[in-house]
Amino acid sequence: MTLKKKSEKNLIIIGGAEDKTGEKKILKEVCSRLDKQEDILVIATIASEIPEELGDEYKKIFQELGIKNIRILTIRSRKDAFDVNNLELIENIALMFFTGGDQLRITSLVGGTPLYSKIQELYEGGCTFVGTSAGASVMSDTMIITGPDEESPKKCTLKMAPGLGLIKGVIIDQHFAQRGRIGRLLVGIAENPQSLGIGIDEDTAIMVKDNDEFTVMGSGAVYVIDGSGITYTNVSEQYPEEILSIFGVKLHVLKYGNKFNFINKKPYNN
Repeated sequence: MTLKKKSEKNLIIIGGAEDKTGEKKILKEVCSRLDKQEDILVIATIASEIPEELGDEYKKIFQELGIKNIRILTIRSRKDAFDVNNLELIENIALMFFTGGDQLRITSLVGGTPLYSKIQELYEGGCTFVGTSAGASVMSDTMIITGPDEESPKKCTLKMAPGLGLIKGVIIDQHFAQRGRIGRLLVGIAENPQSLGIGIDEDTAIMVKDNDEFTVMGSGAVYVIDGSGITYTNVSEQYPEEILSIFGVKLHVLKYGNKFNFINKKPYNN
């Protein structure tokens, strides 16, 4: 078992649709965080309504990439999140991989349960957490549940909820360019200007170290929206279908190898 130092927290947050049949660069990076012979990887299918199918798919991929010890965590009800067997299943693991699906399923089934507490304990203890698609959105303390894609941002058409809170002060959106989600993330930041908006394209990931900085990998881009300098916005619950107006927002676009520092809110190259 090769758990990292308690002070070292590691997340890999994937924008969904990561390459599973070609070079598998992102999934290989996930596997590189493990001792392939000894460490335990858990595939958490909580977000999915087809957990067996999705669990088997990822298990096969990770086996092909050389991981020997793989477990699948399936939670269908809140009762399952209290089950001692499920708590024991994730004991002493080195990495937990959250699949895609519906992010609200994760928090509604797990929130406030012994399983939720165990997830927090594992993260604080150095377990690496990985999430793709819905599993990416749930990593932050505030997550987008739903909102309109591919249209102009509107004042109050976004639904949000608390996430797992493994990374603070950000709102993460996935399938970003592919589903035209910049409008809804702008609304999210207009409503929560203290947070950074992070939009991640498909087959693209951010590797977060100690919640201080991240590095981009994959074939797409990562978009960081900084609302701390907003000088004006008309966001409100009144007339929610009106077009959003927002002044002074800052946008960064990052590619493979670029880094972003959460402390000073600035991107940089090596």
